[in-house]
Amino acid sequence: MENLIKQWLANPWVIKFLVAFLGLVVIRLLVGFLRRSLPRYTVDSQARYRVRKLITYVGYVVVLLFLALVFQDRLGGLTVVLGLATAGVAFALQEVIVSLAGGIAIATGNFYHTGDRVKIGDTTGDVIDIGILGTILMEVDDWVKADLPTGRLVRVANSQVFKEPIFNYSVDFPFLWDRIVFPVKYGTDHRLARDIFTRVLVEVVGEYTEYAKQVWTQIVKKYYIEETMIDPLVTLRFTDNWIELSGRFITDYRTRLRTADKIFTRLLEEIDKTQGQVGIASSTFELVHPPPLEVQLTGADLLEQSGQKS
Repeated sequence: MENLIKQWLANPWVIKFLVAFLGLVVIRLLVGFLRRSLPRYTVDSQARYRVRKLITYVGYVVVLLFLALVFQDRLGGLTVVLGLATAGVAFALQEVIVSLAGGIAIATGNFYHTGDRVKIGDTTGDVIDIGILGTILMEVDDWVKADLPTGRLVRVANSQVFKEPIFNYSVDFPFLWDRIVFPVKYGTDHRLARDIFTRVLVEVVGEYTEYAKQVWTQIVKKYYIEETMIDPLVTLRFTDNWIELSGRFITDYRTRLRTADKIFTRLLEEIDKTQGQVGIASSTFELVHPPPLEVQLTGADLLEQSGQKS
């Protein structure tokens, strides 16, 4: 047994593998310690996340450099074999390689960050983790249809950044334009209705509108984009059944549902104060030139009618 151990220890490959194993264990313990300790000194959750990710990536690089250093004198004779193996692996794992390139593009190209709300392909969600090969989203919308989380986690390959358009709801443009339709009855005071609608929009989103104007000034300087109207706008349109007042306004992408709820609630309160001057319309139907109706009565129906008359 001792001779066998001495033969193993005399083999340079065994020594190198032992050194590599011990080195990997030390690196793993050190990376784990740094991931637990360093984020404690950061207050912001976004910064803690980035510190942990940075330590992980640095750990991968250190492992590769350490293995290359340990086996540097043994790699020369394996050049051809490694070249053929690399070509085969690249062909078999081309999707993984593209995802790895996508991860680098996301990290350097400002596609999105953790905390952003994005739409990748047909999936909309909040970015909660960005890995080397994939991104994890907390899905929103789908069957909920209210910009609210569904509770499902969606894993999207980073290669999708090269295949699908990336819709980002929050980077540079931390707001959205939304629209609410307010139907008013014909014959009511449409001028008063427009005034009420405008006042309600300014009351609910006025503060956020001022913030959006400041952001939009920076956006115009950064991108080739024209000036646009940020203030709430109410337009009027005729339909077959009512006067349609359409309100366009700026809102936060995360509070779009709550903002619409506030606007509708205030509209109902203000309309009640008009005492009938403004009325909310509903669908009405009018029969124009209806065709003649033919009614056939049986003998029993005639006898019943005659009995009722007597």
